[in-house]
Amino acid sequence: MLNDPKGGSFRFDAGALCLDFAHTGGEGRYAVFETLHEPADLAGWLAEPPLAAVMTVPVTARELAEAKALRQAIWDAAHDQAARRPIPAGTIAAINRAAAAAPLVPELAADGASAGWASPVRAAQALSAMAREMIELLSGPLAARIRECASDDCPLVFVDTSRPGARRWCAMERCGNRHKLRALRARQATDL
Repeated sequence: MLNDPKGGSFRFDAGALCLDFAHTGGEGRYAVFETLHEPADLAGWLAEPPLAAVMTVPVTARELAEAKALRQAIWDAAHDQAARRPIPAGTIAAINRAAAAAPLVPELAADGASAGWASPVRAAQALSAMAREMIELLSGPLAARIRECASDDCPLVFVDTSRPGARRWCAMERCGNRHKLRALRARQATDL
């Protein structure tokens, strides 16, 4: 769920956890969307499904800064890939640096039917998981399906996982409907 600072919210599925993470805020004009203000905010986001990584070691201010650096690198890489531009070396290095940390370790629960993450669970491990997912995304078969919303004023990126590969909008109920409404109004204006 994304919240607009002007009011309202909408459901948005970026198609990959790392891209969902890239939409948690940003720098410059995207600072109004910031959701990771303090270490506890990062811990809360990581504890939410689908990752559900409840931190057993408190998130530090340094880890929050590292998370924001990774988030920016994922954002930049996704936009570069969507535009079919080369990804800058610094962006690649930031993703690789985060991926180099030890990953989360899955652990089967005592009931034998559910799983969680083996303790200790640290933010760096969760960030590593997202960086590794971004590496797989950029180097795998879905790389060509990383797209930016077709709306002129929407910078959201997503992986088009639809069967025909024809997804154009971040969310049909947001940008898709706005586009349809503008097209309808334009047709009605020409009919007058």
